Amino acid sequence: MKTAKDYLDEANAVVKKIDFDAALQKHNSKSAVFIDVRDSGDIAKTGTITDALKIQRGLIEFVADEATKLYNDALKKDSEIILVCGAGGQAALTGKTLIDMGYTNVSNVGAIGDWEKNGGPMSK
Repeated sequence: MKTAKDYLDEANAVVKKIDFDAALQKHNSKSAVFIDVRDSGDIAKTGTITDALKIQRGLIEFVADEATKLYNDALKKDSEIILVCGAGGQAALTGKTLIDMGYTNVSNVGAIGDWEKNGGPMSK
């Protein structure tokens, strides 16, 4: 039987971690799609990365699948996708799901608090 730690370890093994400076450079050049996977209540409290898509972890399979009505055409299988969440775990788990769905360039920038603390652009 798997534990939450097992799932996180598996996700962290396949979803690359991107450091703040590299992620900020990609944000500034608009060369990546940023996604905040927290729920809307958490995003409302803190704000999120400027121009980030807000896609809750529980909906990612539907929003990332071209065969569903919820598909977001900003998500292409070969797009660079950078995920953020409250602490990094949900982003890693979401990243593994996207990789399992055939997405090829997925990274985890970690916690929104770290992004903000380092001066990353934020919006409400």
